[in-house]
Amino acid sequence: MFTSASTITWLVVFSIAFTALGIVFSRTNQRSLEDYVTARNSQSAVGTTLTLLATSLGAWILFAPAQAATWGGIAAVTGYALGAMSPRLIMIPLGRRMREVAPSGHTLTEFVSIRFGRPMYLLTLLIMMFFMFIALTAEITAVAKLVTLLAPVPLWITAAIVMISTLLYTAWGGLRASIFTDKIQMAVIAPLLLILLAFGWQAVGGYEPVLQGLEHHAPHLLDPFNATGVKAGLTFFVAILLTGLFHQGNWQRVYSARDNRTLRNGFLIGGLLAAPCIFVMGLFGLAFVGLRPAGDSSVALFSVLMPAIPHWFAVALIPLALALVMSTADTAISAVSSIIATDVRRLSPGIDKARLMQLARWLIVLMCIPVVVAAAQGYSVLYLFLLADLFCAAAAFPVFYGLFSRRHDGTTAVTATLAGLVAGFVLFPAPGAKMDYLLESFLLAALAPVAVTWVMRRVRKNTHTFNLDDLNHQVRNLDA
Repeated sequence: MFTSASTITWLVVFSIAFTALGIVFSRTNQRSLEDYVTARNSQSAVGTTLTLLATSLGAWILFAPAQAATWGGIAAVTGYALGAMSPRLIMIPLGRRMREVAPSGHTLTEFVSIRFGRPMYLLTLLIMMFFMFIALTAEITAVAKLVTLLAPVPLWITAAIVMISTLLYTAWGGLRASIFTDKIQMAVIAPLLLILLAFGWQAVGGYEPVLQGLEHHAPHLLDPFNATGVKAGLTFFVAILLTGLFHQGNWQRVYSARDNRTLRNGFLIGGLLAAPCIFVMGLFGLAFVGLRPAGDSSVALFSVLMPAIPHWFAVALIPLALALVMSTADTAISAVSSIIATDVRRLSPGIDKARLMQLARWLIVLMCIPVVVAAAQGYSVLYLFLLADLFCAAAAFPVFYGLFSRRHDGTTAVTATLAGLVAGFVLFPAPGAKMDYLLESFLLAALAPVAVTWVMRRVRKNTHTFNLDDLNHQVRNLDA
């Protein structure tokens, strides 16, 4: 549609615009290392809602929901949408409890380290870092592939531009810069998504041609109780729910909320608004099946949309894609920086604050290099995503039960998590194999730790209890 040179030019221009806003904000809002990591109690309900909504709507919403609809139908899209909403809702009671027992806390890994000890901390750290690395790679890959639909731009060029731009303001400004740019990015995302839907409606000619095509080609996709679709929807729901609990970006926003009421309103509204956005994006997959345009299901939305959009909106897809990917990428970068800063402070209490800040910035830059390399290959990271989902499913109960039970200890948590992994891997598909038992695999991974914890509580007769009231006393101030 465009030349490579013009597309790269637009890409650079819009990237510079977002980056400049983030850097200007960061230069006038430089505070302590504590503020860099948590922005504690600084955000209103509106700010919390906007940043959560921006981080929920990554570039993947232009690809994954529509593709899921092409084989799972309306039930799969419904599960996808509810799954995207569910972590926000479950984070409300978990977040309030975390703020209660560790009001000075910073990261989930910090809580796990203090609550359970080093073995469970290392396991949780591995799970969180692996998940966020895969999520970041998927986002950069998605925007790089989107740009190739507009012009033959090499994947590595797009990946490098987006990553460098996002790093510049996030590594400098931390969480506050991420939240500020999230608000700006939502001001871009919301109107452009509405315009996209308007052009989409025009492209399909209303709902009647789509329904007629589906009834002729694939009527089962319209059945909300179709077995394949329901199972797919449940799989999406379980996987997204449990992985969302291990995204450090969510825990940063728990602490950045002004108070518990703000936390509740922001997470509730953010989740409720994300679900319909993802559901509507999924409907393009049904339109793709019903109308049978040229292209394949991996780009179903664009196969339906592209023939009907004017030149100016094709250009506008670039800032839309950038806003979507940068809002999620800066969240992941800020999240990893917070883990680095908090964990290094705990492991090296005597480290100078300025050096710790510098270390947090440079280590995240080093981590982003393999992300760009991986995104430049254009690989599908679906299998790795599913693997991360399995790890999170196995660790969910062992980690978060420790927020409420005083008798739940590190040995039980590690044993239960490993048992969940073993149980989940029994049915987990091998690379390239059919994913017929993926839901069962996730359920086994999530439920086996519950059973193991129950058995160990009765067999070990552990009389030791952890005083949750003392947990906050063991949290180190990053500026001290």
